[in-house]
Amino acid sequence: MKIIGVIPARYASTRFPGKPLADICGKPMIWWVYEQVKKVKELSEIYVATDDERIVDVCKQYHMKYLMTGKDTPNHIHRIWEVTNLIEADYYISINGDEPLIDPKSIQRALPTECIKEEPYFKSVYRELTDPAELMDIANVKIVLNKEGICLYQSRNPIPSTKGSLLFKYKKAIGIECFNKKALDFFVQTPMGVLEKIEDIDHLRFIENNVPIHYEMIESESISVDTKNDLEKVIQIISKRIAKEEHHE
Repeated sequence: MKIIGVIPARYASTRFPGKPLADICGKPMIWWVYEQVKKVKELSEIYVATDDERIVDVCKQYHMKYLMTGKDTPNHIHRIWEVTNLIEADYYISINGDEPLIDPKSIQRALPTECIKEEPYFKSVYRELTDPAELMDIANVKIVLNKEGICLYQSRNPIPSTKGSLLFKYKKAIGIECFNKKALDFFVQTPMGVLEKIEDIDHLRFIENNVPIHYEMIESESISVDTKNDLEKVIQIISKRIAKEEHHE
C-alpha cells in the first residue's frame, strides 16, 4: 500500500499566528513534527501542506518536502483532499503540525491493515483523559464509541453524561487521521450538516451521513501547541531530552 504522510501547516492561526515556525530549541516547530513523522517506516512519502511562502522557505531550508495548497482552503481535511489531486496514493494520513512531541507509534496505530478503495474509509486515534481541566476545555473534542470502536458522536462538551455511573474514562480525539480518496471526496462534496455547524467539529460531517470513523486507543503524552503557554511546556520537555542525550554522549 502507498500511504502518504501529510502535515497541514497554516500560518494564519487566530490564536497563535505563525505557529508552525515557532522556535523550539533552535528549530521551527514544523521541523520537530516532520522528524517524528519520518520515523514511521510505513509511509511512502511525507509532505508539509501549506498555503504560505514563509513556511515554504523553511521547508526548503530544512529539506522538507512540501506541497502548496489553496489560500482559501476552509479546513485541514479539505487541504488533505487538495493533496490527493497532486499525489496519488491508497491512503493519506494527516498529522497535526502543532504536535512536536508526537510519538511515531501513535501514528502507526492509525494506519489501516487492508486497502479499501470502493467505499469511504476514515481511521483515527484517541486517548483517555486524566486531567479535569482537559475535560472542560472546549478545544478538546470528546468522543463516544460503540463496542467495535466506531464513533457514535463527538462533542466539545463532556460526553457521555455521568447520571448512571462514574466508572468510565472520557475519550479525547487526537489529531492523527487516515483517509482514503473516497472519504476525502465525500467530505468535500457533502455540505456541512446541522450538528457540524453547532459543534464546529468537521468530523461530524461523516457521522451525520453514516460514514463510520474507526478509532484505536493510544497511550500519549503529546501536547498540542495552541497557546504560548503550551509552547513553553514543549520547550522545557525537549530541552530536557536534549540535555539528557548530550549527557549520555
